[in-house]
Amino acid sequence: MTNQESLRLQYALRQRANDFGWDDTNIDVVDADLGLSGSTAAHREGFKDVIARVTLGEIGIILSYEVTRLARNCSDWYPLLDLCGYRQCLIADRDGVYDPGSTNGRLLLGLKGTISEVELHTLRGRLTAGLRAKAERGELTLLLPAGLERDTNGVVSKDPSREVQQRISLVFTTFLEGGSVGKVIRSFRDRALSIPRRDRFGDIAWRTPSASMISGILRNPAYAGAFVYGRTKSCRTSYASGKLKTARCPMAEWKVVVKDRYPAYIDWDGFERIQAMLRDNHAEYQRNQTRGVPREGAAILQGITWCGRCGHKMSIQYKGGSRYVCNSLLNHQGKTLCQHLPADPIDAQVVAAFFAAIAPAEVESWRRALNARQQTDEALDRAEEQSRLSDCAIRHSWPNDNIIGSILTIASSPLSWSGDGKERYANSGRLKRR
Repeated sequence: MTNQESLRLQYALRQRANDFGWDDTNIDVVDADLGLSGSTAAHREGFKDVIARVTLGEIGIILSYEVTRLARNCSDWYPLLDLCGYRQCLIADRDGVYDPGSTNGRLLLGLKGTISEVELHTLRGRLTAGLRAKAERGELTLLLPAGLERDTNGVVSKDPSREVQQRISLVFTTFLEGGSVGKVIRSFRDRALSIPRRDRFGDIAWRTPSASMISGILRNPAYAGAFVYGRTKSCRTSYASGKLKTARCPMAEWKVVVKDRYPAYIDWDGFERIQAMLRDNHAEYQRNQTRGVPREGAAILQGITWCGRCGHKMSIQYKGGSRYVCNSLLNHQGKTLCQHLPADPIDAQVVAAFFAAIAPAEVESWRRALNARQQTDEALDRAEEQSRLSDCAIRHSWPNDNIIGSILTIASSPLSWSGDGKERYANSGRLKRR
């Protein structure tokens, strides 16, 4: 870094404190927050130290090159003004010295704090607007997933490695065949296959597939050729480091979607179908109206049965006969089993109610559609049989390889020639040499 003027001006405040009459032994420089944003005080140890020392009455004046450097958040700024006013601590910047305990001093400092917070919002909005405009054109440079590469000119193409391309395509085809992330993982592990991932340096690294890796590939719209910006949103909660937590947004809430921007491994319709399958595989019928992944078993109401006593979801047990069991309280709270019901009578009632709800006209339409499909299948079978018989007839009418070879041998032998051709060949002397 070459621009150090702002830093020099801040450290020059020690001399200004000397001019006000403070000795060097009574002047402390707090520079623990250099390079940190003043939008929040959660991660600023220097600001917390100043608050604590003002509370104890150890500070007589706070000097800053600009008071807006102390805090850019009114929720942090006004408590500092209250403490300084109560402990008779002055605040000074390059424009003057202020007494937070007086009306005029508090008014000026309050206005400066409000302006600094608005200024931070204005700067962020200006930067975000430029970022958003570039994203709407699809020109914003984002980290590409494994399988896509960007050259020095900014052109995106598929990874030149055929193995990487085939492995990414295999993830999508296996999911469409199996219908769940778990089946994709089992298929890959049964064949000892790994998947390509980007490491922290951006290089391709082969990893053992996991649920998060497979799900990340299936949910990434870049593989469908789309540039997407705004797939996540910040939450009000934060991590211990002070970084805000993020949550995924539904597809309908994505801010920018530019299709056909990248070479695609799957078309957009197929990508939307995969997202619908992933949503439906999440077993939250009461909240999201999704029943979960279809599983093996004879029970009809698996995933959508809820206990009428405690309100928890009921599971299926097939040992000793099919039955619906409510064991949520037993598993999570150590209580007794709530209830269990045989599945066969319940399923029979559900099937009867289903057919009773279907109108006779709808049943007749279903039968006609089934008959039409059977007729179509039979017509296709007859056409395939006729094509096979035609191929057999053509093969039987065509001379076999031995006959063709004999004809070519006779035709190419000079001894089999007759007429002028044989005489010309004999006069050339070649027939005698043979």
